Amino acid sequence: MTAEAIKLDGASAGSVDLDDAIFGLEPRADILHRVVRWQRARTQQGTHSTLGRSEVSYSTKKIYRQKGTGGARHGSKGAPIFRHGGTYKGPTPRSHEHDLTKKFRKLGLKHALSAKVKAGELVVLDSIETEGKTSVLAKQVANLGWKRALVIDAAAINEGFAQAARNIANLDVLPSMGANVYDILRSDTLVLTKAAVEALEARLK
Repeated sequence: MTAEAIKLDGASAGSVDLDDAIFGLEPRADILHRVVRWQRARTQQGTHSTLGRSEVSYSTKKIYRQKGTGGARHGSKGAPIFRHGGTYKGPTPRSHEHDLTKKFRKLGLKHALSAKVKAGELVVLDSIETEGKTSVLAKQVANLGWKRALVIDAAAINEGFAQAARNIANLDVLPSMGANVYDILRSDTLVLTKAAVEALEARLK
């Protein structure tokens, strides 16, 4: 598969070959869903907590006598039936993380890249070398028509570009090792440098 490459000013920069085994798959929603769910589960804090019957601050003294009141036979004010009583089987701090094999995570990334190619939302850049001026880069991004773009560079991000992109809304920059399914799918435009294409193909072989 061949894709046209451009420069930041929109000029043509030749073409680049894309590996069909990575960029030419038929995207599967079930695979993408599993990988995104695994990613999001890892970011959940899991700090939700409630007090159980034994943890609420109440006296353990029996609240009234067992018989003769005409009411139900209660012993503790901390029972779940009472207001401010303990919660029955409430949430406790825990990790939401679950396992997903490396092989499947790689497959998910391949399908995410293929989904962007199929949707026509993949742009290949010759390079992202810039003078580090936010105003200049913002104008270039506007001229290219990128709304919510994710730019992926090689293992090391160009410092000038990273500095210029820092204050531009809806423009994210990641190194090739930081490429992930969730960020790729939530972007409207996926921008890969030629170096990023080579790094991703080496990573996903």
